[in-house]
Amino acid sequence: MSKLYRRFDALQAVRKAETTLTARNGSGILDMNIAKIFGENCLSMDTLKERLPKSVWKILKKTIRDNAPLDFEVADAVAVVMKEWATEKGATHYTHWFQPLTGATAEKHDSFITPNQGGGAMTQFSGNDLMRGEPDASSFPSGGLRPTFEARGYTAWDPTSPAFIIENGRGSTLCIPTVFASWKGESLDFKTPLLRSVESLNKQAMRALKLFGEEDLKWVNATGGFEQEYFLIDQEYFYRRPDLMTSGRTLFGAKPPKGQELDDHYFGSIPDRILSFMLEVERELYRLGVPVKTRHNEVAPSQYEFAPVFEKANVAADHQQLTMIMLKKIARKYGLVCLLHEKPFAGLNGSGKHANWSMVTSRGANLLEPGDSPHDNMQFLFFFTAALKALHDHQGLLRASIASAGNDHRLGANEAPPAVISAYIGEQLDDIVEQLKSGKAKTSKEGGLLGLGIPVLPTIPKHAGDRNRTSPFAFTGNKFEFRAVGSEQSVSFPFAILNTAVAGAIDEMTSALEAEIENGKDLEAALGVVLQKTFSEIDKILFHGDGYSDDWQKEAKKRGLLNLKTTLEALPCLTEKKSVALFEKYSVLSELELEARLEIYLEQYFIKLNIEAETTEDIVRTMIIPATIRYLNEILAVNDRGKSSGLDITSTRTLAEEVNTGLSQLIVAVAKLGRVNEDLGGDTIPEKAQHLAQVVLPEMNKVRELADKLEKIVPDDFWPLPSYREMLFVK
Repeated sequence: MSKLYRRFDALQAVRKAETTLTARNGSGILDMNIAKIFGENCLSMDTLKERLPKSVWKILKKTIRDNAPLDFEVADAVAVVMKEWATEKGATHYTHWFQPLTGATAEKHDSFITPNQGGGAMTQFSGNDLMRGEPDASSFPSGGLRPTFEARGYTAWDPTSPAFIIENGRGSTLCIPTVFASWKGESLDFKTPLLRSVESLNKQAMRALKLFGEEDLKWVNATGGFEQEYFLIDQEYFYRRPDLMTSGRTLFGAKPPKGQELDDHYFGSIPDRILSFMLEVERELYRLGVPVKTRHNEVAPSQYEFAPVFEKANVAADHQQLTMIMLKKIARKYGLVCLLHEKPFAGLNGSGKHANWSMVTSRGANLLEPGDSPHDNMQFLFFFTAALKALHDHQGLLRASIASAGNDHRLGANEAPPAVISAYIGEQLDDIVEQLKSGKAKTSKEGGLLGLGIPVLPTIPKHAGDRNRTSPFAFTGNKFEFRAVGSEQSVSFPFAILNTAVAGAIDEMTSALEAEIENGKDLEAALGVVLQKTFSEIDKILFHGDGYSDDWQKEAKKRGLLNLKTTLEALPCLTEKKSVALFEKYSVLSELELEARLEIYLEQYFIKLNIEAETTEDIVRTMIIPATIRYLNEILAVNDRGKSSGLDITSTRTLAEEVNTGLSQLIVAVAKLGRVNEDLGGDTIPEKAQHLAQVVLPEMNKVRELADKLEKIVPDDFWPLPSYREMLFVK
């Protein structure tokens, strides 16, 4: 019937996938002796201890393990060890690896080689090279902190996160985790506020723990474990989808006959090519010291997940960035592309990065572990309540921390939590909260452990309830799971906000506890008073039902909870008076740094939507409309030949009218999209962002709706874009 206009072949993609897999697996099974390879490309504590002079090691250990101030005199000794270790691994260059406010990582490579007077060269790496770098700061987002003509910026070594080697088959590079700041000292990165927030949490938690008799602790640290969801598609399709290449998500795509309705992908058998990819990712992460633990199929077709073991928050955040880098890098080796966008496919589960958060002491005790003794119970209930108070008092901040154009598509649908921030703690803990509010908590609900007969505190079971997949902030036995974080995000900023908010709650509750003790109450009675008062104020944040239901939207409004459904509604919370006061009180971010971040995030939102709008118009005008016209032309030719042959052409005329109507509507809609997108809506970034969200995005959605209708009637060999059916099921 027709000439084959389509520029790709699904069967060819499958054949190439098999060829690629055979080539990759041709050398046999990967060396997966974890005990042997784990951390081999990471400069571990053991290696430093072995190679450094004892006196230097003792000083450095205090910095790394006990958060002691960094002694600059050790830098030269550490630099020598680091250079020797790296060159033994084949490294010729080093880089200060940092996390600018783009959300990705950045690196500038410098060679170890230094010319000498004899015309030769030698390897050199000093303590000054280790401690400080000077990348150009003008080309990174600064939110007005750095004018373009003022380019100076500094990176500074973070000794608490281990250096590592990155290999690419042709050579190796030593990567040194660093912070990134302006010439004036303002933070230009995600790591600096995270480190500051960890210190603020440490100070307040240590202060509180002294009331519980913990006198000999050295520190308290936030811990994190980040579940990374992602999609994999054949690169054949990725490179034939301009929308995926420019925006990371499909701007078009009709719903396939089969999606995730049968629940047959979740936890299913992992396809060979995908499993081979996963094994190689795991191996490279093991070599970098990343403790990845779990792999499995996720709910949507072609969606998967990795999850690591808990680590200190700073190291975990660095490892999360490495995980995303390795997912993207190794996917290409298998003819795949890793999609980290929160919603690459409409109508299917989006991808999140469930951020599991807790607090651990220098003795290894998890402060959110309920424990089996009254003493443990008291500590647990105190810190458990502080986390919930932080969530209640700073709902807007927590919502702003996960706000992005991509996450706007995900939140509130397909098992992602809603925009309303609430906490799920399980029936048994909820029952205990109700008892605490009345001041008479003595037992746990049936199914838990009996209370110990203590007037205030019951014994808490370790898994005190079911899980709620619609809750943004759920207690899951000995940690909180912040489920609203987007899959493409850096986890550093959400954790910086969470740490700071919890530090504030601990500070306030500790002061209240101290006041009760000064008034003559013992610790147990004083804690009962503080918990009763706190839960009476914050209990509206607790919700255990269906977060997707309309009833919850109404109930949340009745309770006075924030329902910030979009990024533009959420981001202003960053610079509210109480937000600025919180960050400045605990020296995490200044008002100027917060204002800069607000400007950066608004600009990123605007740019991303603008790219999507222009890509939408481009694809429609250069691909979809021409393909539809070719098909309509063919139908009309059939009509003409049928009419001249005396055939009944009623059906083909009807089909031509249907295609022509859809085409006409699409042409009108894309013309309107072009007009509204050309009008930027104002001169300022907030005005432009509002215009895109309120005017341009609705027109984009109309264009997509019309194009997706045409995809259902235009023949497969005419349609210029790989379909959902192909992208999701070729593995």
